[in-house]
Amino acid sequence: MSDHYYVNNPQKQSNPSRFQTTINSYNLIFQTDDGVFSKKQIDYGTRVLIDQFESPEIEGDLLDVGCGYGPIGVVLAKSNKNHNVVMIDINERAVNLANQNIEKNGVTNATAYVSDGLSGVKQKGFAAIVTNPPFRAGKDVVVNIIEESREKLKEDGYFWLVAQKKQGAPSLKNKMEEVFGNVEVVKRDKGYYVLKSKKID
Repeated sequence: MSDHYYVNNPQKQSNPSRFQTTINSYNLIFQTDDGVFSKKQIDYGTRVLIDQFESPEIEGDLLDVGCGYGPIGVVLAKSNKNHNVVMIDINERAVNLANQNIEKNGVTNATAYVSDGLSGVKQKGFAAIVTNPPFRAGKDVVVNIIEESREKLKEDGYFWLVAQKKQGAPSLKNKMEEVFGNVEVVKRDKGYYVLKSKKID
C-alpha cells in the first residue's frame, strides 16, 4: 500500500516533473511527482468528467474529492469564477502539488488541504461535489465518499462521479440511486461512465 497514491505520506522518493496541457481552452501547467495519480498526463476519465461538468446555478462552493495534483479543481475554478473551489486528498504530496498548481495557473478562488475522504471537511452546503475517486483504495472508500457527500451538499446540489465499467460503474450507479434517490448517466465514453445525482430533501 505504501507505493499507492492513496496514502497520507507516499514512500516513493520524490522525482518532480511537470507538463503542459490544454483543457477547455485553458493552457495549463502542472507540477507533478512520483507517488501521485497519473503523474505524466491528465487521465482520460478526469478529462471526460471535466468536459461534462455543468456549473451549478445555485450558490455555494465546489468540492473536488481526491484532487491529486489538482487538474479538476484548477479547471473548475477557472470555469466557475463565481464559486470557490475546495480540493481535498489524503496524499500530502498531492495536496502540496495542488496548491502549487493553483498558484502556477493563476487561480485565486481555490484551495487544497489534506483530508482522508471527507472526514476532514467541516464545511457543508456545497453546490456540487466532484470526484474521480481512488479505486485502488478499495470499493468501501468509494462508497463512503458517495454516502458522506450527501450530507455535505446543500439542497439541489449535485454529486458527480466518473468510473470505468470495469471499476464497478454499474454498481456505483446503483449506490448513488440508493443514497440520493436519483442518478443520471451523463456520458459513456470508452468504458467510462460520468454519473450525476441531485440532493433532494
